[in-house]
Amino acid sequence: MLKKIDARGLSCPQPVLVTLKGMELLEKGEMVVLVDNDTAKENVARAVASKGWKVKQIQTEGNEYHLTINKE
Repeated sequence: MLKKIDARGLSCPQPVLVTLKGMELLEKGEMVVLVDNDTAKENVARAVASKGWKVKQIQTEGNEYHLTINKE
């Protein structure tokens, strides 16, 4: 099952913190992070890269971003 983190409605740095916690719990694999502003999208993408994860895809749906991240 694909892990999802819903960080919509959270102000920075909360989206980054909940994403990092999810990454610790998953350790490797793939998950989707949902955010609802450009700043959160950029900060989450930067944070996951700093931990050795990759942003595979960023989908825009309305004013939301769905970041698919993974680590093998």
